[in-house]
Amino acid sequence: MSSRSKGWTALFVILLVMVVDQALKIWIKTNMVLHDSIHITDWFYIYFTENNGMAFGIELFDKFFLTLFRIVAAGFLIWYLNKIRKDSNVRTGYCVSIALIIAGALGNVVDCLFYGLVFDDSVGHLATLFPDVGGYGSLFYGKVVDKLYFPLIATFWPDWMPFVGGEHFVFFRPVFNIADSAITCGIILLLLFYRRELSKAVDSDINKKKPIAE
Repeated sequence: MSSRSKGWTALFVILLVMVVDQALKIWIKTNMVLHDSIHITDWFYIYFTENNGMAFGIELFDKFFLTLFRIVAAGFLIWYLNKIRKDSNVRTGYCVSIALIIAGALGNVVDCLFYGLVFDDSVGHLATLFPDVGGYGSLFYGKVVDKLYFPLIATFWPDWMPFVGGEHFVFFRPVFNIADSAITCGIILLLLFYRRELSKAVDSDINKKKPIAE
């Protein structure tokens, strides 16, 4: 596939993921109160929650620096994608995998940058898009909307288990969104099918850092 075709394919993936991700998030925000859930099946719920952290609700860094890191990481990956699409030896699937990660990063960046400005809070009532009184936060401090919950196994630990015996156990507990899924899928595809390209990228970076022998 030509570099132009690879570029258009990657751009289509990015736009598709972002549009679907944002459309669902806006629908959730304007139709569900925080912690509302919709039962789809016993192992799949639409469950509305928000978080300040990374994928799957993990919180490790200050919100401002986390948002800034996402922007920088997405910018680097966009530059890298534009570079590799011109390489005839790079497969289209590798570009698509990178595009999925970019789309996921940008999808959550939109939440962090703008949701605090354009939505009021969802606690006890439906959120309003562009409320007259202003949003619930400021630039860089919006909360990421999560809504996909897959409690594949819900049971209790056996009583004989130390420390956790008799306690309720749920697998898979994290609540996530389409953007998180895109990042995860992109990484899995890279590790499963495109290790050659990854190794080449790492080797190229190492060689650039080696001092020139006198």
